[in-house]
Amino acid sequence: MATTEGGRHAALTRRVLWKLDIHVLPPLALLWLANFIDRTNIGNARIAGLERDAHLHGTEFNSALAIFYVSYILVELPSNWVLKKFKPSRWLPFLVVLWGTVTTLSGLVHNYSGLLAIRFFLGFCEGGLLPGIMLYLSTLYQRHELQQRVGIFYASASLSGAFGGLLATAIIKMEGIGGLAGWRWIFILEGIATVLIALTSMIFLPADIASAKFFSEEEREFALRRLRLSQGVTMSAPLSEPSQHITAIGTTDSDDKGRESKNEVRAEEIVVDEGEEVFEWGEVIRGIKDPQVWMTALSYMGIIISLYSFSLFLPTIVSGLGYSGGAAQLHTVPPYVPAVVLTVIVAIASDRLRWRGPFILMFLPISMAGYILAIAAQTNAQRYVAVFLMAAGIYPCGPCILSILPNNSAGHYKKATTVALQLALANCGGFVATFTYDSSQAPTYIRGHSITLAFVVVAWVAMLCNVLYCIWENRARAQGRRQDNLTKYQELWDAGKTRAPIGDRHPEFRFTL
Repeated sequence: MATTEGGRHAALTRRVLWKLDIHVLPPLALLWLANFIDRTNIGNARIAGLERDAHLHGTEFNSALAIFYVSYILVELPSNWVLKKFKPSRWLPFLVVLWGTVTTLSGLVHNYSGLLAIRFFLGFCEGGLLPGIMLYLSTLYQRHELQQRVGIFYASASLSGAFGGLLATAIIKMEGIGGLAGWRWIFILEGIATVLIALTSMIFLPADIASAKFFSEEEREFALRRLRLSQGVTMSAPLSEPSQHITAIGTTDSDDKGRESKNEVRAEEIVVDEGEEVFEWGEVIRGIKDPQVWMTALSYMGIIISLYSFSLFLPTIVSGLGYSGGAAQLHTVPPYVPAVVLTVIVAIASDRLRWRGPFILMFLPISMAGYILAIAAQTNAQRYVAVFLMAAGIYPCGPCILSILPNNSAGHYKKATTVALQLALANCGGFVATFTYDSSQAPTYIRGHSITLAFVVVAWVAMLCNVLYCIWENRARAQGRRQDNLTKYQELWDAGKTRAPIGDRHPEFRFTL
């Protein structure tokens, strides 16, 4: 009997995950593919004559890249706060439609000021996508099912680096059609394609498990139940006598306040479902004060500097190796191939082992070796090999670090804040990335490689600190040294200062390394 029930449970789990995967991941992968192509197409346009036609001089091109991150960073937190209200299945495609439109308008730029304006609005439209995707996926999958899914759509970003180069090579051949330069067609056609992708994804993405039309009633009930069970103690809230008073009346009698003991044990608990949780500034503050946000953000900043520098300036680096035009675009493709494969392999292994940080500590040294080789290289062949090591070491780290805070934050608005704040802080690295490489360093780019190498080392150290913190905190909880978290939360609830679940404060909650 137990065997039969266990087999039914396993079969339902496979069906639910399969249906989620085929309905959610392909649209998200396409959205992220469009995002990465749209963000990096300016590097391809630069090779095709953007700087010449827009009359850019000195560091003006780099400034146009940097201003993108100003608006990008500003919008990340607010976007995640409103995601639940506007439904992720509508909000995320809406953002993509906006930036696809702005990308198309990039093809009409004629001068430096026009390029600055376009890049600023592009960042404003794109900033909410990645934190929104991470928060959205964390509402559909259990904690240790997450990184496999993140790895799939993140690998599409690696693939887009290759696809973007191939696409740009083909589009540049439209030079002169309609009286437009080839680089203008890159923006126009890729922008239109982005809008179409967004509108299509809006049709397929479910707002949440409860409203997913592709589930049968049995599957929907099972999916909701397994997700709630996986959240366990993090969704609990006290229902002691004074808190019942608050729930019923909205205030607490002064007599009750006087009689309450600080260490009173509550008789019952209620469950605050994430879907019913309301916005509280206290949860935002709790997210801001989480030390894991700051350690992982510093680590991700180093990764982002390498990632963005690599994707934005790889075409320029390849040009410095002696290739030009279509040959330069085509030679940007091969380094992404091992990066895609490793990203997926590491994502699967990470979920099975329930590790995040340790894999980052393993792979960042590969990227370091790539930058060291690039600095010491004497030939173009050696520099090109170094690019393979850079990509192979840095890309698998992305899904790992993106999965840490969704795994280690509980409570919807605490999680929304930590995920978005991590990305907002880390994306400050975009300012560094855009000024790391310039044409005056060609063909060696020793200064750019040295700066990026230093940030990758910082990323490794920051991640080591986060892993050690999680080990220390888990040990403290296992030894019973965090039981006072229950008392502190009880007091907040009884005083009417929170109606959010206890979340990751619960002493039985364990952090993923």
